[in-house]
Amino acid sequence: MHLCIFLGAFQLITDESRAGSCLWISNRRGMVYWPIPSEEAKYSLRSSTSSRSNKISFQAPLSSQLPQNFKKLVVHTCSQNFRDATHIISAPLRLPLESDQVLLKVIYAGVNAGDVNFSAGRYFQGTKKDPGFEAVGIITAIGDSVRNLEVGTPAAVMAIGCYAEFMKVPSKQILPIPRPDPEVVALLTSGLTASIALEELGQMKSGKVVLVTAAAGGTGQFAVQLAKLAGNKVVATCGGKEKARLLKEFGVDRVIDYKTEDIKTALKEFPKGVDIVYECVGGNMFNLCLNALAIRGRLIVIGMISQYQGKDGWKPLNYPGLVEKLLAKSQTV
Repeated sequence: MHLCIFLGAFQLITDESRAGSCLWISNRRGMVYWPIPSEEAKYSLRSSTSSRSNKISFQAPLSSQLPQNFKKLVVHTCSQNFRDATHIISAPLRLPLESDQVLLKVIYAGVNAGDVNFSAGRYFQGTKKDPGFEAVGIITAIGDSVRNLEVGTPAAVMAIGCYAEFMKVPSKQILPIPRPDPEVVALLTSGLTASIALEELGQMKSGKVVLVTAAAGGTGQFAVQLAKLAGNKVVATCGGKEKARLLKEFGVDRVIDYKTEDIKTALKEFPKGVDIVYECVGGNMFNLCLNALAIRGRLIVIGMISQYQGKDGWKPLNYPGLVEKLLAKSQTV
């Protein structure tokens, strides 16, 4: 349901062209969007059904028109330099599918900070792995036992191997979506990470102080907006005037640009500390956030981007006295 709510909210706040359209969100059916005619005309529909029909089906290649080969990205050697670790290959498109599989023609794939960890072998042992964690596209073929999906249906997926023209996916991992828009990709890894982390781990309510580090990044942008929409005072760190301007447009109450001011000094503006930290940077930033955490505060470790590409790789750090520090203030990491 998290993703359905995000998709619905995104439609309502970002695309004025959908004014007057109907968006229905339910636990049973998820989200169904009925576009206005001017929007529907931008896409090639498989049939001349009314714009008020409950499904939008896009033109997908017939099985006889599918290519014999397709291009995809593979990791051929372990390296934190993603470009050096990967190359493009041509692979055979083997059909028929297994009975529970779906063939997805990828239209958009998402780029994530975790890609460098994947190529460095930090998630899996060995090479010859297919990178890419999220994508949207069109279903172009289905296995014999697949009953709840149709060819031509726009769909999203979170699975390994999304940096490819086509990918085979178990049908249970397919999420039907209204349209194959690039914005949907951002809602997957980045949007869901922010939603679940703040709601479930941070137990975010309203009236609190929420700190988001690397707030102009993919998941950070979602985190600051969600925290603000929930009625909290939002503090965000970033590097550079353009990023700071973007965060102010999102309604962030206090933007800390580490290129022009000292983060430790800026956080002293909150003498009672911050209640929730959405921490994406790691290293010294983690220490700063921990020291700024309020009594009974919660620090959520999302990532450690400052440590991913150092000369020594992702080197584990030691935090002597961490448990005692958390215990003294009933804090949680």
